[in-house]
Amino acid sequence: WRSMQADEISERDYWKTRTREVGQLVGEDWQDMSTFVQRARGADPQAVVRPEAVRAIDIAHQAGVRLAILSNELDLFYGKSFRERLPLLSLFETIVDATYTKILKPNARAYAMVGEALHLPLSACVFVDDQKRNVDGAIAAGMPTVHFDVARPARSYAEALAHFGLTLS
Repeated sequence: WRSMQADEISERDYWKTRTREVGQLVGEDWQDMSTFVQRARGADPQAVVRPEAVRAIDIAHQAGVRLAILSNELDLFYGKSFRERLPLLSLFETIVDATYTKILKPNARAYAMVGEALHLPLSACVFVDDQKRNVDGAIAAGMPTVHFDVARPARSYAEALAHFGLTLS
């Protein structure tokens, strides 16, 4: 984890290593990160989505905020069928997934792809992430940001909505 945070290895390399290690711990040969994620979280993606996330996304969508996802490994982690199994994703106008682009956060080009897909300047987008290195990358790219606190999700979602004059309640 520390090596990844220090940019000594990529996030993808970190998770590939963890996948193999955890698979070995349970006596199996795991090569695909989707195996690791599905075994750890179960087969129902809706069950692991925070209620605050659903509420915040719905509030933003209903207010006309254009939604996008910038992910380093969405399909690589969860498998291609994940998108059909999580209806919430249909509210997002675009998903920029490094599974296919091969450009991972915090590379400035990853953030630029979101602006290009939405036809918006990055200054009009709000980037939310739980990893400081990715937040720092977004700031360097010119995006307003929210450093998501996994211990206080409601506060982080409220902060994101506040950028658009919206509230979580």
